[in-house]
Formats: sequence, structure tokens, C-alpha cells
Amino acid sequence: MLTKKRPLVLCVDDEIRSLETLERTLDEEFDVLTASSAADALAILEDNQVEAIICDQRMPGATGVELLTEVRQRWPEPARMILSGYTDSEDIIRGLNEAGIYQYITKPWHPENLLMVVRNACQLCQLQNENELLTMEMRLTADQVERNVSDKKALLKSGFQLNEIRRSDNSPLNQLCDQAARVAPFDISVLITGPSGTGKELFARALHYNSLRADQSFVVENCGAMPDELLSSELFGHKKGSFTGAISDHVGLFEQANGGTIFLDEIGEISPSFQVKLLRVLQEREVRPLGDNRRRKVDVRVVASTNRDLEEEVRAGRFRQDLYYRLAEVTLTLPELSQRKVDIPMLAQGFLEKAIVEFDKPVQGFTDEALVCMQAYCWPGNVRELQNEVRRMLVLANGEQLGADLLSPRVLRAAPAEEGSELELLAGLDGSLKDRIEALEKRILKEALIRHRWNKSQASRELGLSRVGLRSKLERYQLERVTSVLADEKSAASDCEH
Repeated sequence: MLTKKRPLVLCVDDEIRSLETLERTLDEEFDVLTASSAADALAILEDNQVEAIICDQRMPGATGVELLTEVRQRWPEPARMILSGYTDSEDIIRGLNEAGIYQYITKPWHPENLLMVVRNACQLCQLQNENELLTMEMRLTADQVERNVSDKKALLKSGFQLNEIRRSDNSPLNQLCDQAARVAPFDISVLITGPSGTGKELFARALHYNSLRADQSFVVENCGAMPDELLSSELFGHKKGSFTGAISDHVGLFEQANGGTIFLDEIGEISPSFQVKLLRVLQEREVRPLGDNRRRKVDVRVVASTNRDLEEEVRAGRFRQDLYYRLAEVTLTLPELSQRKVDIPMLAQGFLEKAIVEFDKPVQGFTDEALVCMQAYCWPGNVRELQNEVRRMLVLANGEQLGADLLSPRVLRAAPAEEGSELELLAGLDGSLKDRIEALEKRILKEALIRHRWNKSQASRELGLSRVGLRSKLERYQLERVTSVLADEKSAASDCEH
């Protein structure tokens, strides 16, 4: 355990008994050095960093004020104190002006008073040293801080480049990313539509960081299920006392985003009355905080998103047409993950790389079988569900690769694309009972084998079959362990309709 270092005090007096008395009094709290002359004191100061000096005024050779004047010039940090039995006003004035004396102590002194004075002097010296170090550090690090901020901004921008969004060469997102790249530099409102979990906020950030506003703020507000008064306060701000609970002024997000971009998520959920308020802000480019009579100009680019069909909402009278056209100068529609299954291997690998860093649990990747099952599943939660599944697999893994046995049951039960016709037999009215039962039996066998990593002994025990019986069924249904990734997306996508 580290112990706190005691302050170092130098006592200077030509009388030995006086030095001994000072040392006995001070060594309760301080480390004490003694000198009987000015020359000895200067020699000690050459080799030691003291925090306080107590010096007798009347000494042979140099006086206390003369010594401390030289000390002030060469070592200004220690607190300097004069000890004297005389009260000559000239000495006191010279000590204050020339030597920068912290305290003039008269003899005879009281031990408790002396300890208190020296204690305060050492504390003052420590505070001065800390202040100088902080000031120097601020000077030295100002450029470094500026460089760090620039580096972080550059890193942030690089993470949201449209050409860095993970997708395959023939991904359905390619055309959408090209369109977003053309739109991003222009100061135009963008509406991003698509189901929940498809990455709408990712595209909103990419639009911002590829625009001329990239160095300014990007702020986000989820408008779903929020009362009008609270939403008004969040977006436009409020004055203290404007409503119950408003204990201080609040700057709204539109003002915080001034010069930058505001992302209004779930814009389709706002009420008709709030639609009117938002429309006025977009038209006039100014906000009025709740409880304030003044309007404030704002320069903000608006990017909004929704998982609703806003055109249908407009036709149904639930969303204002004029507000819709203000928000949807350009519309980007993100596809469901089931419509871009070719991207699943790259997306899963990207999520895995992030999770490996977060959990500090390195693995080599996914097995082909795991990727086949992942591509066969429909992912109703879209990209967000895939990310959660990858994180879950990594946490549960105890091997070098993430196998299909680590997948959630709902993903594992998804039929591979080549079994689509058999699923239709199960779900439809056509097909004999025997055909439907066999298709179901095949799925049960395959799921059990995957969960047990194709260990036939364990699978047969679970299913209540002998190894010979299980082997017979595998030959009958031609079930083999998957060794390659699915390539037929059209067939896989048909499963998601059920």
C-alpha cells in the first residue's frame, strides 16, 4: 500500500538550540532539514526540493530576508517564512516586497501555531505546483486534444461511409447505396422507409457523414409513443416553469442540431396536432420553445424514418399530405433481410468481428452448416435479429467455430431452400398424409442431428431410435451434413411466405 509522502521543510538558524527546537516541533508532521547559515541552506536547496523554508532574520553574514530574496529568484516554489524576535517595520516591508514572504513569525512562537502556519504553507506550495503542472499540461495537450478530436471525427466518418456498408457484390442494397451517395451532399430532406431492424438509422448517419454538414451535430429522436408536450419539449425546448416539472431551461434538439442533421425516427407515429407544429418548423426554419415568446432560427437538415406506408397513411387521412412532401423530397426504401439473403454471411461476419472485440472471445468464424441454416431462416426481426443471434452464438460457443448447434431453435427449425416443395405439401391441401408425415419426419431428423453436431449416437438416443434405424432413415431421406453455403436465393425466399 502506498503511503503519502510527508512535506519537506528547511529550517535555517545560526543558533543550534533554536534549530533543535524547531526540528522537534515539526518532525511530528514533516521531514525536516536544518542549516546553520545561508551558505548551508543554499547547498541543501541545490539537492533537495523543499516545500517550505523557515529562516531566522538575524544571522551572521546574510540576513534572512537577503537569503530568501535569493531563494525567491532561484527556487520560487517553496513558501518562505521569516522567524524573528524583532519587529522592525523595515525588515517586515523588505521581506514582503523583496523576498515574497508568506508569513512573518515572531518569537517566542507557540508549537501549535507554528505547526498550523507551516501546514498551511506546505499546502499552498502543493496547490501552486499542481496548478503549474495542470497549466503546463493544458498547454502541451491542447494540440494533442485537437488532433484527437480530428482523428475521432475521421474515424466516425469512415465508419459510416456508404461504400463500407457490408453487402455482397450482387446485393439488393447496391442500387440503394448508390442513390444515397448521390443524395447525401445535397441539403434535401430524406425519408427512409422499411421494416424495423433493417438499418434505417445506419443510413441516416451515412447520409449525414457524407454530407457538407458532416463536421456538425447529428442528433436522434424517436417520435414513437411520446406525448405531444414531451415531444415538443424534446425537439423545440422549453423555458423554466413552462409546465409542471420544468425546473430549468432546456435547449431543444433542433437547436442542438443547428448546422447539422436531425434524425426523426418513427415519424409516422406523431399525432395530427403535432404534425401541424412540425410542419411550421420545417416551413419557417425556426422554433419557439414552450413558454417562450421568441422564435429562434435554425438551420437543420431533416432525415426521417418510418416502418409505415406513409402514402397509405396520407390517403387514409392520418398523415398530413403537406408534411409528407416536406419530409419525403427523396425516399429510400430498405428491403427486409429475407430479400437480401445473399448478404447474410457478410453481415454475420461483421457482427461477429464486433462481438469478438466486445466480449474478448476470439473464434475463427462460422461453419458452412451454420451459414446454410442462417440463410434458410426468414429473420422477421431483420438485421437487428441477426446481430442478436450472432452475439448469442458467440457467448454460448466453446469451440473454434460457431456451428449450427448454437443457433436458436427458431432458426434451426427453418427449412432449407431445397425443402420448400415439401413444406408446401405440409401447409397446403394437396399431397397425401404419407408425404406430409415423411417431410415432417425429415425435418425432425435433420434438426436433431444439427443440434447434436451430427453425432448419430446422441441423436438416436434422443429420438428413441437405434443407430441402425437412424442410419436407415438418413439413407432413405438422403440426409447429409452440409458442406457448402446455399446459393439459390429465390428458392430460399419462398420459405418466408409461410
